[in-house]
Amino acid sequence: MTRKTLSPQLLMAPLLAGVLAGGLALALPCFAIADESPDTQGGRFNFTKLGDGLVRLDSQTGAVALCSRKGTGLACEIAPEDRALFETEIARLRGENATLKKELLSHGLPLPSGAMAEADGAAPGSSYLRMPTDADIDRAARFAGRVWHRFIEAVDRAQKQVLNKS
Repeated sequence: MTRKTLSPQLLMAPLLAGVLAGGLALALPCFAIADESPDTQGGRFNFTKLGDGLVRLDSQTGAVALCSRKGTGLACEIAPEDRALFETEIARLRGENATLKKELLSHGLPLPSGAMAEADGAAPGSSYLRMPTDADIDRAARFAGRVWHRFIEAVDRAQKQVLNKS
C-alpha cells in the first residue's frame, strides 16, 4: 500500500487563505467608514442626510441649519445655538467651584471626597493637552515592532507545525 504525501504548498494554502480572510475582515470596515465620511472638498456647505431632511454645516462659520423639502426646493432654518449658553454656564460654575475650594482650604477645612484642588497656574475651565515627545513616539514604535515580530513568529510556528504533521 502506497502512501500519498501532500506538497507543502498544498498544506500552506488553507493557512494563507485564513490570514487573507482575516486581513480582509479587518480592512473592509475601514473602507466602509471612509466611504461614509462627508465631502469636505465640495465647497463652503456640507450636507448630511438626517431623517427626511438634511443638516447643512457652514464650513466657514460653523453655523448649522436644518433643511427640509418645501414645494420645489429646500428650505433651511438655522438650528438653535444653545452651546454658547452651556459653555458660559460651565465656565461660571467652574469659577464658583474654584472659589469655594480656595475658601475651604484657607479655613483649614478638607475638600469633600473626590474633589481635587485647582492646579497651580491653570485657570478654571482651561484644559491642557500634553503632546507626545520623541521618546514617547520611539517607545510606541518599538512596541509596534515587537508586536509585529511576535505575529510573524506565530505564523512561522504555525507553518512549521502544519509541515511537521504531513
